[in-house]
Amino acid sequence: MRLTLAPILVLSALASGCVSVTPEEQRAADEEKCRSYGFTRKNDAFAECLQRLELDRRAERRSNATAMRDPWLYATPRVVIVKQAR
Repeated sequence: MRLTLAPILVLSALASGCVSVTPEEQRAADEEKCRSYGFTRKNDAFAECLQRLELDRRAERRSNATAMRDPWLYATPRVVIVKQAR
């Protein structure tokens, strides 16, 4: 399974590198999304909307980073006691 997963990860990393959004473009997209929800600029609800979008984006990045980790590197060590037969 490891051999088939590696090319997929490499391809997805390359594909994600192709799409780059500047912070200004991201802010404009977020503002447009909040306006589409009916919020108007320069009020607390609009600011909360922007904040929630950013928090959701950060949570998604954390989730993706956790999913990309090698489970063998981060496995919880277990102690196994083996008794020798006499």
